[in-house]
Amino acid sequence: MSNMSKKKSGSVVLAIVFTVTAIVLGYVALGIIPAFIFTFGYLGGLIIWLLKTTNANFRQIRGPYFITMLLFIVHKIEERKMDFFPALSELTGVPVPDATSAPAILLYSIAAVWLFIPLLIWRQYAFGYYLAWTFFASMGITELAHFVFPFFKDGPYGYFPGMASVLLLAPAAWWGMYKLSQTSKL
Repeated sequence: MSNMSKKKSGSVVLAIVFTVTAIVLGYVALGIIPAFIFTFGYLGGLIIWLLKTTNANFRQIRGPYFITMLLFIVHKIEERKMDFFPALSELTGVPVPDATSAPAILLYSIAAVWLFIPLLIWRQYAFGYYLAWTFFASMGITELAHFVFPFFKDGPYGYFPGMASVLLLAPAAWWGMYKLSQTSKL
């Protein structure tokens, strides 16, 4: 039986719709460059999920999940305190989105769905594994863009808002991807 046939078609359709929605909302709220960057986490997570059979249980990924989630919160605080969106706007030419706009609220809502990963994986829902892959891929791959942004600024390479917390966030997510790719010991 192929990996595709093991996943219910409804979960696959939902995952595809979720992926496209996240990328489109990224484009509407932040412009083409952030939408392209989002593609690595959401589309990358979707592709890994479709190709990789995993039956890791939540106990196996809870350490990396909670550490990555905590570091993601720290990362969002760093971005806010260090004016990430104005710096990104300077690079892209796209105005800073209003935090109360529908696209911004919907974009944050898409990310908030990652809070349901523990429950969904505990219940062994295929969509929960998809969300876990997008979460870890977004934190471990997409967030590395903070190290690319300085190349597009005038002057020498230097700090870009959010960069410091990615030094811990990305490896925690890589650990999560590693653990997620393991098979269940039960």
